[in-house]
Amino acid sequence: MSLRHAVLGLLAEAPASGYDLMKLFNATLTNVWPATQSQVYGELTKLTHAGLVEVAAEGPRGRKEYTITGEGLEELRHWLTEVEPSGPARHDGLLRVFFLGIVTPLEAQAYLLQQAEGAARARAAYEHIDATAQWDDEMISVYGRIALEYGLRMSAAQEEWARWAAEEVTSARARKASDLARAQHALANTQQEESPQEGTPQGERPQEAGTPQERREK
Repeated sequence: MSLRHAVLGLLAEAPASGYDLMKLFNATLTNVWPATQSQVYGELTKLTHAGLVEVAAEGPRGRKEYTITGEGLEELRHWLTEVEPSGPARHDGLLRVFFLGIVTPLEAQAYLLQQAEGAARARAAYEHIDATAQWDDEMISVYGRIALEYGLRMSAAQEEWARWAAEEVTSARARKASDLARAQHALANTQQEESPQEGTPQGERPQEAGTPQERREK
């Protein structure tokens, strides 16, 4: 998703000024695709130059109301039906789980419980939106409620998984895997410390500089 298509999507429902768009962003899209005022106004300028939106009306104090053009609507439809969603290709929090055996089981458990609490807070925020939003029969409300359900279900699943994982990392199997990793690491360090100097044949002392007579006189 891009800011360009978010703006086009909002204007596809009804004409709006930059101020109106910011209100809509904060009320509907902020949990999916947040944007600042400067970003929204900058995107409106780009879309206007590209012929995807146009100024439908102008008011006092330089207020401009924008509407989507036929070309803009076609671009939005193309994005909706033919462009594959990118999705989150990277997940820093989940990547760490692969390596939690490096720390102690209690540290691993604390990390996962922190993730569970974060998911619980996210779900509470979604529930607050659901309870306080003024849902109506307009497009953004109907489909926005469908999108909100994704957040509700995903945050609940994430919290459930994190609490399960917090118990799993203290299991006998997880402890055994962590102990094995630490033992292998300790063995590698010991072998490195005991290995001879690079370039010196094993069992031989490094030769001192100088002739034999000079070495005897030292």
